[in-house]
Amino acid sequence: MIIYIAGLQSIPGDVMEAAQIDGAGKWTKLFKVTIPMMMPSITICMFLSLTNGFKLFDQNLSLTAGEPSKMSEMMALNIFNTFYGRTGWEGVGQAKAVLFFVLVVAISMIQLHMTRSKEVQQ
Repeated sequence: MIIYIAGLQSIPGDVMEAAQIDGAGKWTKLFKVTIPMMMPSITICMFLSLTNGFKLFDQNLSLTAGEPSKMSEMMALNIFNTFYGRTGWEGVGQAKAVLFFVLVVAISMIQLHMTRSKEVQQ
């Protein structure tokens, strides 16, 4: 929320005033001025939310521990259980961790590319 508030406060007042003088309504100002000027903040918040959502571990462990029948087990908890829960499966757990890292990086880079293409210069 703090990042969004900072993004809103960074929008120059003269840009909003110019849009109002040009006859833009509330919705036009929102979609044509405010959201494009807020895209750096939206990009950062989406990146942080996406990566932290993938790395969710402690809430999953404390709430359900993957039960019933490991149906609510997230990927980070699955990697942990594979690496530490099974004797002789450390290599499989490490391979899962590397693939998980590559997956998170790939999805994050796609998200960054898509949202940065919508950013405008102030």
